[in-house]
Amino acid sequence: MQPSQLLIIDLLRHGARRHPRQEVVSRRIEGDIHRYTYADCYARTCQLAHALQAFEIAPGDRIATLAWNTYRHLELYYAVSGIGAVLHTVNPRLLAEQIAWIMKDAGASWLFVDACFAELAAEVVKDLPQLKGIVVLADHVQQPELTQVTQPLFAYEQLLTEQPTKYDWPALHEDSAALLCYTSGTTGNPKGVLSSHRAMVLHAQATASAELLDLRGDTVLMPMVAMYHAGAWGAPYAAPLAGSKLVLPGSGMSGGAMHELITQEKVSVGLGVPTIWLTLHNYLNETQAQVPSLQRVCVGGAASPLGLVKTFDENYDVFWQPIWGMTETGPLASSAPPEPSLMELPKKQRYRIQTTAGRACFGVEMQIVDADGQALAHDGETSGELRVRGPWIASSYFQRSDPDTFSDGWLATGDIAVIDPDGYMKVVDRKKDVIKSGGEWISSLDIENICSQHPAVNESCVIGVKHPKWDERPLLLVVANKGKQLDKAMLYEFMQGKIAKWWTPDDIIIVDALPHTGTGKLVKNELRKKYANYLIEQSSDT
Repeated sequence: MQPSQLLIIDLLRHGARRHPRQEVVSRRIEGDIHRYTYADCYARTCQLAHALQAFEIAPGDRIATLAWNTYRHLELYYAVSGIGAVLHTVNPRLLAEQIAWIMKDAGASWLFVDACFAELAAEVVKDLPQLKGIVVLADHVQQPELTQVTQPLFAYEQLLTEQPTKYDWPALHEDSAALLCYTSGTTGNPKGVLSSHRAMVLHAQATASAELLDLRGDTVLMPMVAMYHAGAWGAPYAAPLAGSKLVLPGSGMSGGAMHELITQEKVSVGLGVPTIWLTLHNYLNETQAQVPSLQRVCVGGAASPLGLVKTFDENYDVFWQPIWGMTETGPLASSAPPEPSLMELPKKQRYRIQTTAGRACFGVEMQIVDADGQALAHDGETSGELRVRGPWIASSYFQRSDPDTFSDGWLATGDIAVIDPDGYMKVVDRKKDVIKSGGEWISSLDIENICSQHPAVNESCVIGVKHPKWDERPLLLVVANKGKQLDKAMLYEFMQGKIAKWWTPDDIIIVDALPHTGTGKLVKNELRKKYANYLIEQSSDT
């Protein structure tokens, strides 16, 4: 066999050769809509590679981005890795100190930033004297916030002007580093996950396959997961490979902005965390609008609430497709797509499967283990910590050792899960979120799942808080649907008979909103701190 290498640039080159007229549509930070083809994208990526070469960026250099989902960010995805450097996507929703810490840890040498993050970038780069320069993703550098920075400043479009539209890409080894993403953990400092070209190409092939996102030439894909988070779940790589139309929403994360792009571009498949699709549902519910082109929403990052699964099916005829993964797993590892065997099931059974994490795709192995690391039965009842392995699963963190997470060739995920005989995996809880009451375990996700089905509930969260007798007990926090009345008595009555009596939350608090990370996940540790002594204080008051 010929010793050809699996390289990221070849995904875009394939898109430009086989699907040259397929569109990439972006809502620009400037507010207008930009559209061009994969052929155009490839030509500009070549121009960018020449510009990077002029900066004397060397193989292995980490190039940071603070940017939304746009065509310019897409070009960076390919040009940076294509020349042998490492694309280092950074979450702009973090605090300036956190971003500076991450960029120092990564050893970033250049920063590419959307104009809307100029003020944040100016704050960040004060602590990064090693940074060689800053490139603003715009036609001109017009951001007054950046005038005081000491690093050289450049405008993206001016760098590309008059550069050749062809580039002789280097013959890299497929195990070369290509992408550096940091975990979005809610405790401690984030940890870097460094992915190779080989891992990302194999992940792209799996992502486009029928076992995961089932992308095709007539798919219109809109990733609502940000390109700074876990590589936008592989969408920038898988879409050109499959020849799918790619719709990039920029910073438009509101329900109205989503609806506008979905209807205008006839989006058929969306990617995002549950809170994103809850936002869309709230908008559709309030405006009585519809999304006729939308066929599937592929949902990960948190457990799928049964209430939303049913809502999207019954109200919008949209299939809620669960997917599971982590930054450490590429990120996609399992899914439950609308296969004929699944769609033929009675709805109650189908909905149950749609609240699982689906089945592992080809290349990914899963097992559950006990506290001693011994493998447990896949009987759908026995629970244990989920471990995974495969060709795009991390084997260590960037520049740090973590033997508890990586051992015996497996990644310990920190998820408590069950796997049934058909291979469907369901996360019962995060190891850190499961509630220990009187020596017995209570799943916060199961209670949230039941609560989500109440018609007046918009979002819910269950945390374990201190209890004078039982060590921990569940506390339920709920956000009501707009215009709906909701009180404790209604929820207690709704839960009656649906969960074991001893699982029933000791109290229910109706709140205006719940805290989320920059990637849309509930920040349970923040709530645990705030309400840690709530039940003890309540009992002392009485």
